[in-house]
Order: sequence, then C-alpha cells, then structure tokens
Amino acid sequence: MVLNKKMLRLGYSSALVAVMASLAACGGGSQTAAPDAGTTETAAGSDVSGSVLVDGSSTVFPISEAMAEEFGAVNPDVAVTVGVSGTGGGFQKFCAGETDITGASRPISQEEIDLCAEGGIEYIELPIAFDGLTVVVNPENDFAQCLTIEELNTMWEPAAQGTITSWNQVRSDFPDAPLGLYGPGTDSGTYDFFMEAIGADGESRGDFTASEDDNVIVQGVSTDANGLGFFGLAYFVENQDRLKAVEIDNGDGCVAPSAETVADGTYQPLSRPEFIYVKQSVADDPAVAAFVDFYISPDNGYLVDEVGYVSVPSEINAKVIDRFANKTTGSVFNGGSPIGVKMDEVL
Repeated sequence: MVLNKKMLRLGYSSALVAVMASLAACGGGSQTAAPDAGTTETAAGSDVSGSVLVDGSSTVFPISEAMAEEFGAVNPDVAVTVGVSGTGGGFQKFCAGETDITGASRPISQEEIDLCAEGGIEYIELPIAFDGLTVVVNPENDFAQCLTIEELNTMWEPAAQGTITSWNQVRSDFPDAPLGLYGPGTDSGTYDFFMEAIGADGESRGDFTASEDDNVIVQGVSTDANGLGFFGLAYFVENQDRLKAVEIDNGDGCVAPSAETVADGTYQPLSRPEFIYVKQSVADDPAVAAFVDFYISPDNGYLVDEVGYVSVPSEINAKVIDRFANKTTGSVFNGGSPIGVKMDEVL
C-alpha cells in the first residue's frame, strides 16, 4: 500500500504548538526505497553505508517511505526497507528485536512495554507528525454530513453489535437504510485510538468489515452507498474523489478534518501524534543514526506535509532532536493514552 507523490500538498503549519489538546494501522507488505533524483542535500553524508529495517503502522508508512526515498538519493549505499505490519504487529516484531525502527499511530502500550522489557529492547520514542482521523462516507450519502462523538459511539460501541443496524437508529431523521461499517483491524493503532476517542473504551462491535489494508476500507465505503469508515487524513486526501469526509461535532460545532484544523486544535478529539520508535542498541549505528537524523530534521518536514500529514512545529521538533541526540529511552506516556496530552509539555 503505497501513496503516490502526486498527493495534494498540504501547507506546512507551525501553529501546532497550541494544538495538541488531544493527540494510534493496518496493511501488509514491504517496500525497499530506491534513490530518487533531484533531492536536497542534508547533513546525512553520502559516505554512509549499511541497512535499516523499518516496520509498523500503515498510517506512518507513507511518511517513512517518503523519508526513505529522499534519504536514499543522498545515501545510495544505505538500504532502507520499509514494511507494514500495523502498529501492534510492528511492536511485536520490534520487541522481538527483528527491526531497527517501528512506526506507531499511538504510543506504546503497557503490554508492549512489558514485551520489549522481556526481550531486552530499549527504545527511543520520537513524535514525527500529527494526524486527524477522518470519518468517511460514500459520496452519495447526503445526510451524514456532520456526526457527534456520541453518534459515533452509538454506531461502534460493543453493545451496538446486532442491534444498531440502520442509519435511522443513529439519528431519527436519517433514512431507514442499512448501516455498513468499515474499519482497521484490531492490531491497528488507528483502531485503538478511534475507539478510545469516541468513548468506546478501546473496544468495538465485532460485526464490521475489518481490514489490515486501508485500501480495502476505501474500496468498501466507495462501493457501499450506506457505508462509513475511518482512517488517517492522508488516505482521505489520496481518495477524496471517491469518498466524502464527515465533519465532527465534539460539542463546539461541526469541524471538518484538514491540516489546518488539526494544526489549530479545533478538530477534536480525533487529532493525534504519529511516532517512530528507534531501538536504542542500534541508535549509534551510522546508517540508522543518519536515517533518523534525516527523518527528524526540520529541513525535511515538508515531506510530512507532502504525504498529507501535519509536520511538528519547531518547538516540539527541537525537543525531538534533543531526545534522539541524548538517546533518551522510554515513553513519555508510560503506557497511557495521548488523548488530552500536549506534546510540548510532556517531552
């Protein structure tokens, strides 16, 4: 699942400092980045050689892929392989010592912290972007233009299984039409974050179409006139000719997902941070260090924006750079939730 680079370029936003009043991927396969001509030289020198193994969240995958391609253009002797196992699947591999870096669309959980401890894996947690989970419907849907968090909970909570099966059960003036639900699998950080953000305590009904490939969700909703699904903003941007984004009302009126509303803090509670976790034992490896330095360099923040996410502002990015330079291990979330947490305060 590879996002092409003809995606709408979203403007770089430095207003994100005030945003993170609220801060979790699916898919399969891997991609080895090839050098791309015409990139800008960075601090990473072309004399670096080696290999870097990256896996994890499909939400983070487009960022990692873009970084790997541009990095490879100035470091042709470094092979960066980017795989997609989902956030949970990525942590399984990472904590087993199988990868150098894992992408995550939520912070590492307590269970995963324990798993890494059992495997003797220490890690450096680095926020690398911000995203807004986007609820999407079929373009033919002309009634569900804005949904409340309570209505999303009504659709998705475990008690809805087998009982909430029609749109008019969500809101009485909606049509009596079958409710088709599509979402990431339970290994996905996107799934975890969404279910917690809408008040479903991290769990959902089981009778929905779940997929580890976000493109399957796109296909499902785009071909189901009564379908509804969710995933990261970048996937909506890539497929906005096939889908319609739903505005979200968190009590202060309807707000559409966009880079601007994620950046100014108005798209709540579905805004979240994206992370990479670097294995501490390889952080000084020349190839890994060069790639991570490239990844978190402010000079390369435009790549985050290009693939449809929101790059971190300079105040937060400076702390991320210090965190990697100092090899600061552990998670600032201590196995907890990022919802309601301001990154600038906890780093």
